[in-house]
Amino acid sequence: MKKPKITVLKREVYKDLVDEYATGDMAACDKFKDGQEFILEHIDMPADFCAWAWADIQRDIVGVKFGANYPWINKPNTIISCCTDGLRPVIFKIEMVDD
Repeated sequence: MKKPKITVLKREVYKDLVDEYATGDMAACDKFKDGQEFILEHIDMPADFCAWAWADIQRDIVGVKFGANYPWINKPNTIISCCTDGLRPVIFKIEMVDD
């Protein structure tokens, strides 16, 4: 049976925007690590997942789970998504994998 898998591809920090708009120094999101993986049994937020990031990518998880394909992505049942933190976003790959 196939299950949704979330992989943290990378964490970004836009230093120029941090310098201009943040009230202090900011580092890459420390909630995740590059390469970290989550395999979902159901479409429920995994333990220790960032609730803000989950709210941002949940629609993409549902889409991939139910067979959505995206014409700009060259792999079936896969999407690249991210949280909406404009200063330090986290980039995720969401795909269906065999359990």
